[in-house]
Amino acid sequence: MREHTYTKFSPELGDAVDLQSLLDGLADFLLQSGFAGGPQYHPYWGETGEEGDRSLSALKQAILDALLKSGQFTPEMLEALRGEGDDLSEQKLSDLLDSIVKRLIEEGHLTLDNPPEMPAGHQSVMGPGGLAQAAARDVQFSLTDKGIDFLGYKALRGILSSIGKSSFGSHDTPHLATGIESDAWSRPYEFGDVLNLDVNETLRNAMLRTGSLDIPIDLDYSDLMVRQSEYRSSCATVLMLDCSHSMILYGEDRFTPAKKVALALTHLIRTQFAGDTIKVILFHDSAEEIPIGALAGAQVGPYHTNTAEGLKLARRLLLAQKKDMRQIVMITDGKPSALTMPDGRIYKNAMGLDAYVLQQTLSEVTECRRAGIAVNTFMLARDRALVEFVKMVSSITRGRAYFTNTMTLGQFILMDFLKRKTRKVS
Repeated sequence: MREHTYTKFSPELGDAVDLQSLLDGLADFLLQSGFAGGPQYHPYWGETGEEGDRSLSALKQAILDALLKSGQFTPEMLEALRGEGDDLSEQKLSDLLDSIVKRLIEEGHLTLDNPPEMPAGHQSVMGPGGLAQAAARDVQFSLTDKGIDFLGYKALRGILSSIGKSSFGSHDTPHLATGIESDAWSRPYEFGDVLNLDVNETLRNAMLRTGSLDIPIDLDYSDLMVRQSEYRSSCATVLMLDCSHSMILYGEDRFTPAKKVALALTHLIRTQFAGDTIKVILFHDSAEEIPIGALAGAQVGPYHTNTAEGLKLARRLLLAQKKDMRQIVMITDGKPSALTMPDGRIYKNAMGLDAYVLQQTLSEVTECRRAGIAVNTFMLARDRALVEFVKMVSSITRGRAYFTNTMTLGQFILMDFLKRKTRKVS
């Protein structure tokens, strides 16, 4: 007679899941873009997609998919989850997913809005139409700052790993100053310098002045020599993300990779470039600044591309920053097709490169040049007219233009940012 040994399910099985690997596998789901406002119809764009699902039930399904894809379902977990028919028990599987969600919340990666409260005297009912399943659909989850920071770190590590080793530090310039790293010859100490003493040269000066090296050492102000290091500049960056509908139409999601790059760049600046700042602007029919914490939930829409309004807002934000360098990093895939009129109305031309829109957009580009702001454009399309427009923007601001795709976007942006370490500060 064939024998079976059944093990009792234990919530501790959820503790065996590597949350960091799980979050890495959930990155695309947590940062999904979708269309703001749900399904819509537009005479030019046609039928748009559905709004991103941020429900607890969708999160559990994404966790299950990530566990299966990553192979984190160990033989012990599968054995514990099997029912009498050697199939995965729905109740046990639900308990496991609940325990994983609980860990994500307890460790500060996620928060839940309006958690379900079962009425007194009622128990959870599983299966289609059950109370527990209905409650899971009603509860919405959101990423915490810790969760966003972790996704930024993972995105940064993934991008840089494909580039190779890179030396991190502050932005280097040809100017010299006293600091921690010694990259040049020593010079006499002047009031206000960092007291990064060159001990050998200081003692040598004292010995030459006194003719001996007695203890205690007779040091004079004129003996002090400090080591020089390269002057490190600070940089203010505004990341402009195009969220017009073309960024997610035609079978390719370009906006989610752009959000990942924004999180990676934010993590890089905060951890490696002390004193630098980064702000994020979404531009569509109009433009607005959003906090980094809101970036994960940002969605595509409205329809058009108001590049001029985005540049105007970016320039205003940068001029408020007291930094040596100011730059705009613009990610887009379309031609300017909207413009904010003096009375606040939005002028639109979906075909793009309208003569009036183009003129006003290039005027904003010229204002950026006058303010000493470089505009580096990362283009996700290769339309001939679009290429000519980007060339004009780059020539006016002496910025750079990159024609890339979603796979190499992060590499281009981070390498461009790191290369600016050698830029001379005027």
